[in-house]
Amino acid sequence: MRARPYSRLLIVALWGLVPVAGMAAEPDDAATRVQAQELDRGQIERRFTSVGTLIEKSSAARQIESSGDAPSRERHARAKAIYHEAEAVFKAGDLPQASKLLSDASVAMFEAVRLAAPEEMRAQKSQADFTGKLESVKALLAAQKRISTEKPDTKGIQDSTRQIESLLADAQQQAAANRIEQARATLERAYLMAKAGVSSMRAGDTLVRSLNFATKAEEYHYEIDRNDTHQMLIKVLLEEKQGRPEVDGMVREFLERAGKLRGQAEAAATRGDHDAAVKLLESSTSELVKAIRNAGVYIPG
Repeated sequence: MRARPYSRLLIVALWGLVPVAGMAAEPDDAATRVQAQELDRGQIERRFTSVGTLIEKSSAARQIESSGDAPSRERHARAKAIYHEAEAVFKAGDLPQASKLLSDASVAMFEAVRLAAPEEMRAQKSQADFTGKLESVKALLAAQKRISTEKPDTKGIQDSTRQIESLLADAQQQAAANRIEQARATLERAYLMAKAGVSSMRAGDTLVRSLNFATKAEEYHYEIDRNDTHQMLIKVLLEEKQGRPEVDGMVREFLERAGKLRGQAEAAATRGDHDAAVKLLESSTSELVKAIRNAGVYIPG
């Protein structure tokens, strides 16, 4: 792996994006305004030099040209076009717009570099992402099993555990066969199921809440995340079921109620009534759970 050139490139690119202290200061008189303008001009001229080198002469630019990757070359061409536009704007005296365009050119160039990364590096990153997500799912599954011993009467816990374990096995087999994108999709389903299962079993557990949440506002943000997780779970798990009238008819009503309750919760939070917002979010998530279960996917809780 040759990661160091990318690190240096990132530093250069980010330097072009970070505002310099003092640039936003308001001049007090004509002399100060002139001085500030000259300072800004000098700073932007230095950015032109660094961004121009990045786009035209750097090792990253040479790698893009030799990569043969069409999307990468397209982003590179866009970075050049934005850079030349910045030059024209700068010559016309519009310093703020020139600065913005230089930042845009840096972003486009960095995207081009990312796309031009060698296939080996992309494969290594995909594998690292998969391994990290796999560990997260295993940790959530272990937590689900641990909570199930605390709450042995929880319905559906065994079915949910078996389903998650089956998805984990499928994902690992797919990864071993170098079907890494398919493996990551399978793992994402397992992750969402485990996360939703754990949070559903913890719902209503006042002891845990009193230990974990310092304020109702903090608990509200937790419930927002829990609600989001269930919404994503519906999207991922029910994707193949959508379009079947019997499924749509069962699920739509639950989803509509969940959406209304979520809106009411957000309105309550905006008014500062986080206590009511938490209760409304819990009700919204309950409707999402019903939608998931009525589509044939059971989660505990």
